[in-house]
Amino acid sequence: MIKQDNETYAIIGAAMTVHRELGHGFLEAVYQEALEKEFQDLSIPYKREVKLPVHYKGKKLNCYYQADFICFNSVIVELKALRGLSGTEEAQVINYLKASNLHRALLLNFGTKSLQYKRIVFNLRESAKSADTPKAEQENG
Repeated sequence: MIKQDNETYAIIGAAMTVHRELGHGFLEAVYQEALEKEFQDLSIPYKREVKLPVHYKGKKLNCYYQADFICFNSVIVELKALRGLSGTEEAQVINYLKASNLHRALLLNFGTKSLQYKRIVFNLRESAKSADTPKAEQENG
């Protein structure tokens, strides 16, 4: 049985309300501001335009990613206003998850007739563990 994720459902519901009210065709910044107002109305805890540092060999780089929102201190929310989503946007969000050490994200696209959303769950520890394990060990269990 799949456990329902009330936090991401609440965020998606807020995004649907914004899309229903504004429709498609605005710039991403318009949807970001409207979604912030909706989060406030629904008492969804959030931080806006959060800088996510990137590390290399244990050292923080000068560059960083910037997530549109982090809600509930655990869900990255990335907004787009595109004609359609591609693998590029999903890869971007996965990089945000890697940089933040968070495990859940929502990719929301307001640029289509109906709101597009994709829930992304990423377990860095499992991926890193399998990458660190020599191939012979993986095959032999």
